Amino acid sequence: MPFIIYLFLLISSDAISAVTIANDWAKVTRPTQKIGHAESIGTYSAGCLRGAAELPVSGNGYQVMRLSRKRNFGHPNLLSFIEKMGNAASQQHWGVLLIGDLGQPRGGPTLSGHRSHQTGLDVDIWFRLASEATGNQLSLDDRETWVANSVLANKSDAINTAQWSPINERVLEAAANFPEVERIFVNASVKRHLCEDNKGQNWLRKIRPWYGHDDHFHVRLKCPNNNLDCRFQDSVPKGDGCDASLAWWFSTEAKAELSAPKKPTAPLALPAQCEAVLKE
Repeated sequence: MPFIIYLFLLISSDAISAVTIANDWAKVTRPTQKIGHAESIGTYSAGCLRGAAELPVSGNGYQVMRLSRKRNFGHPNLLSFIEKMGNAASQQHWGVLLIGDLGQPRGGPTLSGHRSHQTGLDVDIWFRLASEATGNQLSLDDRETWVANSVLANKSDAINTAQWSPINERVLEAAANFPEVERIFVNASVKRHLCEDNKGQNWLRKIRPWYGHDDHFHVRLKCPNNNLDCRFQDSVPKGDGCDASLAWWFSTEAKAELSAPKKPTAPLALPAQCEAVLKE
């Protein structure tokens, strides 16, 4: 068999396997029965969740969007964080936080949208805020049709001041200051904008530039202390991150990497414990 055909079949087999595995997790509609404490198992991009809690779709200072995706499940620590952020938004009159994906009822790989969000410790929060006057009354249709607006101007590296306000900065600062937060992913242009006025601030250390993330920020919590099978990500580098590592994202090399065709990757192997979680 010619090598190119063999490689195509190998990649196709991996893709089919990934879809099959993700479909198994997507079909599950309820968390495992909670016995003892909740457990995040594995890594953020290859793991699962035992004893997940379901985030109420409406709460003080927040609303969950895209309810049809059924991804409002997470570790209790994540729900607590979202509720605390909602309370802060309400108390500070920032507006109503619009919550995107958490995870599936038992975590695991998804059919679309994310490679991470598998252990119940990740959540997407839109940069767009609903007004306090309307935000607590979003209809089901609103939640499916409202758009998470990019904060970049015409897909450039510049911040669109019509979509960005100092409140976005305060929301990110508040999120980063929670000790349970491990890191927060934002578009590199957002990180650069934050550095312009806040260079040297400790909270900036957790704000990490990453691909995309121009219409929402992605909060990742630390592994809970009593979850022995949860695998930490490498520690966030020291410093505020307003340095050469940030400048790279605007280099010719980075732009070439961003525009290059994405190569298919094989799914990461889930921990053995996840098979039991799926079947419970």
